Amino acid sequence: MGQTLTEKILEDHLVEGDLETGEEIGIEIDQVLTQDTTGTMVWLQFEAMGLDEVQTEIAAQYCDHQTYQFDFKNTDDHRFLRSAAGTYGAHFSRPGNGICHNVHRENFAAPGKTLLGSDSHTPTPGGLGELAIGAGGIDVTVAMGGAPYYIEMPEVVNVRLEGELPDWATAKDVILELLRRLTVKGGVGKILEYTGPGVETLTAPERMTITNMGTELGATSSIFPTDEQTEDYLERVGRGGEYVPLQPDDDAEYDDEIVVDLSDLEPLIAQPSMPDKVVPVSEVAGTDVDQVIVGSCTNGAYEDVLPAAKMLEGREVNKKTEMIVAPGSKQASELLARQGWVAEMMAAGVNFSEATCGACIGIGHVPASNSVSLRTFNRNFEGRSGIEDDNVYLCSPEVAAAAALKGEIIDPRDLSDELGDLEAPGFELAEEYNASKADLITPDEAVDDELVKGPNIGEVPLREGIDEDIEGEVLLKMDDNITTDHIIPATQDILMYRSNIDKLSEFTLSRVDETFADRAAEADGGVLLAGENYGQGSSREHAAMCPMHLGVEAVLAQSFARIHRANLFNFGIVPLVIDEDAYDGIDQGDEVEIVEDVETGVSEGRSEFTVTVNGDEEYTATLDASQRERDILAAGGKLSWTKAQAQSGSDAPADD
Repeated sequence: MGQTLTEKILEDHLVEGDLETGEEIGIEIDQVLTQDTTGTMVWLQFEAMGLDEVQTEIAAQYCDHQTYQFDFKNTDDHRFLRSAAGTYGAHFSRPGNGICHNVHRENFAAPGKTLLGSDSHTPTPGGLGELAIGAGGIDVTVAMGGAPYYIEMPEVVNVRLEGELPDWATAKDVILELLRRLTVKGGVGKILEYTGPGVETLTAPERMTITNMGTELGATSSIFPTDEQTEDYLERVGRGGEYVPLQPDDDAEYDDEIVVDLSDLEPLIAQPSMPDKVVPVSEVAGTDVDQVIVGSCTNGAYEDVLPAAKMLEGREVNKKTEMIVAPGSKQASELLARQGWVAEMMAAGVNFSEATCGACIGIGHVPASNSVSLRTFNRNFEGRSGIEDDNVYLCSPEVAAAAALKGEIIDPRDLSDELGDLEAPGFELAEEYNASKADLITPDEAVDDELVKGPNIGEVPLREGIDEDIEGEVLLKMDDNITTDHIIPATQDILMYRSNIDKLSEFTLSRVDETFADRAAEADGGVLLAGENYGQGSSREHAAMCPMHLGVEAVLAQSFARIHRANLFNFGIVPLVIDEDAYDGIDQGDEVEIVEDVETGVSEGRSEFTVTVNGDEEYTATLDASQRERDILAAGGKLSWTKAQAQSGSDAPADD
């Protein structure tokens, strides 16, 4: 039996386990990346482990989320991160240089490599044949120290692409179509591997739009084979020598198959406020639009902005609509500027933002009250834009530009007919991506050799271990699809405290219940109750770290998102799965008890625990975990476990 491309790369990096679906495997990591809102804890944990030097081939620290630097806290974080990169041997991308995924694909992503990143959209380089996975910061820390990364072997799903995209349909519509079919939970526990004749019709950047937003499906990763398109892109960015031909075997067997005929696709749009609420643009045509933003790590590259620029050439943005370009990297802005497209767009009424995550996480360009915003981003979770009752739609740059010209949502094909001289802009790569590298500091160019900590840099929180008994109040009952944005919001007034857990914890679950943090602190322990897909969204480990800091001992949920589930283990919170009857039967404020010697049960492999509610009703909760995960949980989290392993000399990160 032949192998899938995923299996080939995993086998090449396998250090422990067997490639059997659902079995835990340990893999060697070639590259790591982290960004400014997760990176502070990554490096503080690296320091706490007593490590001296990065052990992976590439480690890159990007500053992309809070680049507007509202006060000294943001700037101090960036200064600390530069000092950490210089001290330990990582590349450092200065604030304003661009979003981690865009800059990494331009400079480091390579076929056949493994990448682990403390950002959920790390799978972006899968469009170049790199197996890239998002994870919590502590997982990145340990991998950067030279230890394997452990994960359950996902199902590998064959997404077979046929046909070719027609005019006005784009790569963004490919992933929106998959979200329409599969929902935000449809990729959980899976790696999507793209095959078929349609693959060769897509350029590498188009493929990376698809792999970037595969995260919204809940997928572990997404990956494309490599071919002439891959080699062409690598040559254009000056790294042609890194090309490696990679294909699945002809007789590879997949766990499932999805067929998408590119020829059948039309312009699609995700309605507020979830990426899977996808409909044809024509179904919502006529909706007034107040704001349009083209950019982000999904559609912020040179070749993503260029189609919108071509559509705006010689025209003006509608007077009732504001349009912003939020480039994914400074490289994109520089190339567009050198070709005159920045001036052309400005003349049309477009404003240019710094290359930052910014508006995607509610920092800058927050929509007005009762307004509609069309964005080429990957997420439109309620309130993520910076205002609670937002109306954010997700679409391609072509649909966004059409709306900016019309002042309302319109199928660009209809706008083309209406204007008469508006042609489909197509998709065009730069002949050469030869922009400046001045803002990317290599380890050899490091300007720091010791850590610099400002007053906002806190300590790494630790939990000594789990208790024999878990008992306390159900502090909060939540619905399905609670995101990490709900648990720890990413707005600028909160984001600046990511390196200060004591302060950051005050905002825990504030978007669900403003009283939660105070109540949790007063309760001195308790549990959380949630529906399905708890913790979907970003990789931020703070969504587990802050509840742990407030005394939360367990989360009872109908299902968990992959990264957040791992983060709960990593910070000593017991993730227990309950059924619908239990969810319906337990209410906020109820007293729950798990008194079956939880610590011993976790360590010795017990899978079922009895949850007693108000001393009366009983329900069964399940802990599905490997022995390694159980050991981490029993130790109180991965940092405590790793330090203990290092002291005993087993499974420790390399330090030489």
